[in-house]
Formats: sequence, C-alpha cells, structure tokens
Amino acid sequence: MKSIKKASVLMMLLVFFTSIAQQHLDPEYIKVTNERAAKIVDKLGLKNPEKEKAVIDIVAQQFRDLSEIQDGRDAEIKKIKEDTALDKEKQNESIDKLKSKADQSIDKLHKAYLKKLGKQLTEDKITEVKDGMTYGVLPITVAGYNDMLPNLTAAQKDYIYKALVEAREHAMDGGSSKEKHGWFGKYKGRINNYLSKEGYDLNKESADWHKRLEEREKNKTKE
Repeated sequence: MKSIKKASVLMMLLVFFTSIAQQHLDPEYIKVTNERAAKIVDKLGLKNPEKEKAVIDIVAQQFRDLSEIQDGRDAEIKKIKEDTALDKEKQNESIDKLKSKADQSIDKLHKAYLKKLGKQLTEDKITEVKDGMTYGVLPITVAGYNDMLPNLTAAQKDYIYKALVEAREHAMDGGSSKEKHGWFGKYKGRINNYLSKEGYDLNKESADWHKRLEEREKNKTKE
C-alpha cells in the first residue's frame, strides 16, 4: 500500500515539474513546434485522432528536446569563445568536449524518440516521419540519381540508398535547414566519389541530364 502511495506521489511530482518546465518555454515556440509536427503527421493519413495527437506530441517534443540540447551547447560555446583568459588551443579543446557531450545526448535522444514512435507507428510510417523531418530529401535524391544515371546496377542503387538513409538519420537531428541539408551534401559527396570509382564521369552525366530535363520542359510547354 505504501509503495502505491509513494508511486502516486512521485507521479504527481513528475507532472508538476514537467508543467513548470513547459511554462518556461516560450508559448509561441511551443505553438510553432506543434504546427511543424502536425504538418508532418497530417501526411501520414492515420485516420485515428487519438493516435494522431499522440504522434504530434512525440514529434513536437523531439523538436523541443533537440533545441534544448543544441541551444545549451551553442550558448556554452559562445561563452568559451568570449573568454579571453583561454588561449585558442584551450578554447578548441573545451569546445570539442562540449560538442562531444551534446552529440552523446542527441544520440540517446534519437534512440528514445524512435522507440516512442515505434509504439505508435509501423516502420513504413516512421520512415514517412523521418522524410517529413528532412524535407523529403532522400526520395528526391534517389529519384534524381536514378534519372541521371538510368543504367545504375542494383548494387550501385543499393549503395546510394543506404548512404542516404544514413544521412537522413543524422539530418533528423539537425538544428536548422542548413544543417539538415549539410548532412545530405556530405553523403552525396561520398556517393559521387563511389560512382566515380565505378567509372562514371559525373560532370558529363550531370550536363547530359540537365539537357534532358530542359528538353522535357520544352516538350511540356508544347503540349
């Protein structure tokens, strides 16, 4: 009986402190994160208002949790850079430690987030959420490579897809559009290096592709 009462008290305290923490957040920011999450979840077509709300809450909270870690990291980095008592080497060392600690926290958050989504959604729907958080860059990029290089082998297509999946996992945690696109840019560089080794002249292939795209546009306007 005592253990039940103790658990109830702990639960009440948890709710109390969570509500206090939420109060410290800018209401406008909470609204923005909820709207961002809703746009992503609306496209899932869940047709279950209760589940839809639960997923929106999970995605919106992920945006806020990521921001808390990243904003805290950036504020500490700013302090270090402004500390004239530290030489450049010490500054860089402290900044690297801060970034490493933040990355560890983000990695834990990432895993916990996917676990929460997994309780509400199928793998296919989770993939849609990932694409929603990263502006659909993965499917767009895959389609682009396939269109530019129609003779890609199954192994080459597999390499491209897996590289972009890895990029998306990192991009999901990006704190800005620039950072998210930066992760895809990094992995596209790896893909291009791989394709060059596979014998593709990507400068020529890209130029030819753009010509084909221009021709398609011209043909559309004629129709």
